[in-house]
Amino acid sequence: MHLSTKNLKQAGQRTWRNFITAIPIIIGVFLLIGFIDTLVPKEFYARAFSGIPIVDALVGALIGSISAGHPITSYIIGGELLNQGVSMVAVVAFILCWVTVGVIQLPAESSMLGKKYAILRNGVAFISAIAMAVLIVLTLGIL
Repeated sequence: MHLSTKNLKQAGQRTWRNFITAIPIIIGVFLLIGFIDTLVPKEFYARAFSGIPIVDALVGALIGSISAGHPITSYIIGGELLNQGVSMVAVVAFILCWVTVGVIQLPAESSMLGKKYAILRNGVAFISAIAMAVLIVLTLGIL
């Protein structure tokens, strides 16, 4: 397939228009993430867990999916959760979902990649995060 300069220029112009259209959505997502990160106290995360590892993994995954932020922040919160006695499986599920699942980012992802794809990707990431959390903790237990 031969790409002409004209086709390349048209593709660049379409990409630029899509990018400009997405900027308000992206800014809104960042503002919402910052608002939630500021609004939800860090102590809330530790109080949300029950002490039952599999339930805590599900709770961790749910909280991580809804709470979004920078990955580095998840490690700090994860360390604090471990210090407060939250199980390792819950912390791993929380961190994995914090980074890979984005309920807050879903509208932006849906508008750019399609609603079906965004929902499917988030669902698969959620289920995979719980499975990976269990497998990681089991592997660490073996080592």
